[in-house]
Amino acid sequence: MARMRAVDAAVLILEREGATQTFGLPGAAINPFYSAMRAHGGIRHILARHVEGASHMAEGYTRARAGNIGVCVGTSGPAGTDMITGLYSAWADSIPILCITGQAPVAKLHKEDFQAVDITSIARTVTKAATTVMEPAQVPGTFQQAFHLMRSGRPGPVLIDLPLDVQQTEIEFDIDTYQPLPVYKPAATRAQAEKALDMLASAERPLIVAGGGIVNADGCAELVELAEMLDIPVVPTLMGWGSIPDDHRLMAGMVGLQTAHRYGNATLLESDFVLGIGNRWANRHTGGLDTYTRGRTFVHVDIEPTQIGRVFAPDYSIVSDARAALRQLLEVARDRRAAGTLPDRRDWVSECGERKRTLHRRTDYDDVPVKPQRVYQEMNAAFGPDVRYVSTIGLSQIAGGQFLHVYRPRHWINCGQAGPLGWTVPAALGVCAAEPNATVVALSGDYDFQFMIEELAVGAQFNLPYIQVLVNNAYLGLIRQAQRAFDMDYQVELAFRNVNSPELGEYGVDHVKVAEGLGCKAIRVREPAALADAFEQARKLMAEYRVPVVVEIILERVTNIAMGTELDGIVEFEALADADITATPTTETLH
Repeated sequence: MARMRAVDAAVLILEREGATQTFGLPGAAINPFYSAMRAHGGIRHILARHVEGASHMAEGYTRARAGNIGVCVGTSGPAGTDMITGLYSAWADSIPILCITGQAPVAKLHKEDFQAVDITSIARTVTKAATTVMEPAQVPGTFQQAFHLMRSGRPGPVLIDLPLDVQQTEIEFDIDTYQPLPVYKPAATRAQAEKALDMLASAERPLIVAGGGIVNADGCAELVELAEMLDIPVVPTLMGWGSIPDDHRLMAGMVGLQTAHRYGNATLLESDFVLGIGNRWANRHTGGLDTYTRGRTFVHVDIEPTQIGRVFAPDYSIVSDARAALRQLLEVARDRRAAGTLPDRRDWVSECGERKRTLHRRTDYDDVPVKPQRVYQEMNAAFGPDVRYVSTIGLSQIAGGQFLHVYRPRHWINCGQAGPLGWTVPAALGVCAAEPNATVVALSGDYDFQFMIEELAVGAQFNLPYIQVLVNNAYLGLIRQAQRAFDMDYQVELAFRNVNSPELGEYGVDHVKVAEGLGCKAIRVREPAALADAFEQARKLMAEYRVPVVVEIILERVTNIAMGTELDGIVEFEALADADITATPTTETLH
């Protein structure tokens, strides 16, 4: 049997498990692992500028393609604590990433050694497992179990902490006989599928709510086939957006308080049955539970048993991987179609289609400074159906959810539950690493962009080209809205007069100069008529220089923050109530 250092075994296992892309920063306590990556040569590495950035790059890499597992690597102490936000983000959205940290030698763990922190205790609540490996011979088994856990059941992140001496100790290990552990995923039974479809058949106005679990399970083709076979409209959640194309006749719109469509909310309120698959009933989707659940029967399918009943008790539930459940439902539906027993849903589908045709928000504004609605109208025209959007939190994400169009799975890559500011830039770089030939467009407000702006240099250094659409209103828009409940507008202004860029007026940071200083290209847009040309120029610059291209758009600075009015084109609904989310077509409605 071959004899090698424990870290050599770890790197060989990464290769065998297919996790061949890492993001991170070397350091004294993790340098042995880096030496193993260098020696074996099968692991690619991208050097981040901040360790939190490395964790978000790993997230973006995983989210971009089914089967990917991104790996983030850092040294001891603050490297691990910096990556906690990335672990939380991945855990909240069921994204498998592997975090590997260095650690002080085993004999010094209790001596408050330099940068020796109990990272496993810190990480345990935001991972499926967090382990400090105390015995070198346990390294192979720990890595094997990590991949098993990340892929089994509800996917999620794992942290492995490697003391310096454990990394360097030689062990016996034979990679040629190594096999990944079987992945466990619960599957719906025939009887469960029949029960769910029996309940659905008794409904007059049913909907399918398609969650991110369908995307994670690579079950979007089965979803569309089932919807078409049953002729039932589909409401994707924000994490499930793209599971059915936006232009599909059965795509009924998104529902919720923020990233929602008026026609989606109106259709949900008219429904009498909801089949939720791979979704969590997140509060931004449901709004007020009394309004959301009243008069409706619910069936909930989820891979994680403890998600069933967490938000409200469904009328029936199935613990199953989303794709496995969809396949079982399809099998039953095919038999019923052959028997001629499927209900006729044409009238209900027609009603939903009419709402989708008429209940739109206006986007064709010509105002200067630019209104955000116009930005998204131009993005739809410029980037088309093949684009992959990346975004995290804030008014920019909310407006993106209301106005953009997504046509394919994993073409809306979004940090859904955690929503850390700064996520967008590094996550977009991770997507570019996973899909180097894709057109990637990231969407940020000015504060999200400023949080981890240094990661643009990574894109320049490693030739990871994408377009960063930066909508700049020089204040913390979503936080500013939340302050309305406290009757204040306090500490949310980003505006100041930049003595080095007086042409900016009150817009503060000169993002164009910063982006160019980090090795990227940048364009500033002040008028809506210039947006189309700016996006086309960005495409050309990205293709020519193979670096990120920032398109900064100077937005209007709205001062009216009265409750219930539109702010920057965003209606923030306090609850799913008829008065808030239904509307009649007007002369401002666009088709």
